[in-house]
Amino acid sequence: MRRLFPRPSEWRRETLRTNLWLVPTIEVLIAVGLFAVTYTLDQAAYRGDLSVPSWVNSGSADAARQILTAIAAAVITVVGLVFSITIVALTLTSQQFGPRMLRNFIRDRGTQVTLGTFVATFVYAVLALGSIGHGARGDFVPHLSITVALALVLASLGVLIFFIHHIAKTIQLPEVIAGIAGDLSAAINVEVASGAAEAGPEVGPSVTDLLFRMEESGAPVAAERSGYLQFVAYDDLVDIATEADATIHLLYRPGHFVVEGFTLATVWPAAAAEHVGLAMRQAHFTGPNRTLTQDLAFAIDQIVEIAIRALSPAVNDTFSALTDGLCKLTARWNPRRAHRDQKGHVRVIAADVQYGRFVDRGFDKIRQAGRGMPAVLIRQLDALTKIMAYATGDEQRAALLEQAEMILRSSEESVPEPSDQRDVRFRYDIVRSAAAEPIRPPRVATPTELGTGSRRD
Repeated sequence: MRRLFPRPSEWRRETLRTNLWLVPTIEVLIAVGLFAVTYTLDQAAYRGDLSVPSWVNSGSADAARQILTAIAAAVITVVGLVFSITIVALTLTSQQFGPRMLRNFIRDRGTQVTLGTFVATFVYAVLALGSIGHGARGDFVPHLSITVALALVLASLGVLIFFIHHIAKTIQLPEVIAGIAGDLSAAINVEVASGAAEAGPEVGPSVTDLLFRMEESGAPVAAERSGYLQFVAYDDLVDIATEADATIHLLYRPGHFVVEGFTLATVWPAAAAEHVGLAMRQAHFTGPNRTLTQDLAFAIDQIVEIAIRALSPAVNDTFSALTDGLCKLTARWNPRRAHRDQKGHVRVIAADVQYGRFVDRGFDKIRQAGRGMPAVLIRQLDALTKIMAYATGDEQRAALLEQAEMILRSSEESVPEPSDQRDVRFRYDIVRSAAAEPIRPPRVATPTELGTGSRRD
């Protein structure tokens, strides 16, 4: 029996985080609830049912209106300031680090909390201002609410100071790269956890046989709309295929751009294609931009874009972050292509992804843009040496060696100085030596291995 497919938790978290309205909305609701409590207490004090402490504001109705009006006006002005600072930060980020970084700043909790704090304070002050009026016992003044509004203003000032410091720190290159590296590491952990296949029976045709049958008599399923494939709910697809007693071959993976009307997947047997195609819409999510959910290459592309814009060996953060991410990916590389049902039948065949693709994404553009710059080429070879220590298979070593050979050729073709070429060749030989050694636990390289005698350490 088919269940209703909810949006996956990873997708839901990413969608809710990448916006500027969720946190402010929650804070506004908290402010409304807080006002309901203080207003109830003020009403009780007005009726004489309780007495308020001496430190609570005790001014007249006119004074209360002036205080709350001033608070509301000041806070909404600061909200405009916060927006201005945010827009300036986003503009600088787009120009300096590339447009891919804008999404990271929108996801930033500091910006969301700051905006929400000021909006919530404004809403609270307006509600308190509207509650002032004339009653049976004379003018009703919400003294406790006014005191809380003043406290919220003080809290907002603290948040504003934090925000200015936070923005000044966040737009610094090391912080930007560290944030992307952290996102890449988290994405690798999630991908490895989701890709670990559970031990179980394996029955029915193999992946190779199923692909052959699909080529002979499979039916295509068209993409419903254009956009970047942001998330694929593989478990839901397994349930869909199991119900239809079919097998689905996905032609795209998260990060690819799909075009409406073009083939998104192939289904075998063909008779199940219509039913499967309608249900698949609940398990594929597309959008106008890429996300880190299931798309490891996106984080690598972000780091590479910063490296190309800087293109300097002095900016070591870029190379360090890229090396760290690829080391983790290399050590834990175990992609899961076949997704089976509980009985062991292959129900979903994911789009094929090669390890070499990630190496190429991390090194190709920097190598191409760094032609004629031996210091940049040397940094790349140093990174390949470190990544090679984590390689666990011939496929990985071959991909890393191929990249090292391309860097060496680039040096020979574009670097005119023989001394510079010798430095590059020296680091290339270290990569080859690392590839020739047996698999071993990663260890700290010695000065000799890193070539500290070279002029470009």
